[in-house]
Amino acid sequence: MQTKLRMAVVIFAASLLSASLICAATLSKAPTTPKVHTVGIASWYGQQHQGLKMANGKRFDRRKMTAASWYVPLGTVLRVINLENGKSVTVTVTDRGPNLRLNRIVDLSEAAARELGYVEKGLAQVYISPVVSYAPQHAELRRSLVEPDTSLVATYTEPLPALLPAP
Repeated sequence: MQTKLRMAVVIFAASLLSASLICAATLSKAPTTPKVHTVGIASWYGQQHQGLKMANGKRFDRRKMTAASWYVPLGTVLRVINLENGKSVTVTVTDRGPNLRLNRIVDLSEAAARELGYVEKGLAQVYISPVVSYAPQHAELRRSLVEPDTSLVATYTEPLPALLPAP
């Protein structure tokens, strides 16, 4: 009896320990700062990463309008506005970055940084917001009418009861 009890306690302790490790690993990877509508510093990357594999599994191309961010899901389309000159671009998040210790919210491709006009500076103050997209679905049009089933139609010979009380 004591052996079974000891075994149950050991299994219970091991399951608690593994659950806490899994929870800690999940929580430590999630950044705690910006959500989506935010202002922060943007950097850019180009030639040094050309052709390297990104987080989405594809190869990086510095001439495409892409971005790296820890704060939004991969595939999210973002509108990035340079607050210094008012220029804006639309980019797709295809990679993870920049390094969290740098306190930057997004890392843009060279093409996007050039469009925003901060390639020479290296960094820019930007406003980021998601681009809301939708795919309208057209209603299906049925060209034929459905005839009612006559076997379900009741014939009433009595007057219908009044639903509303008389005034």
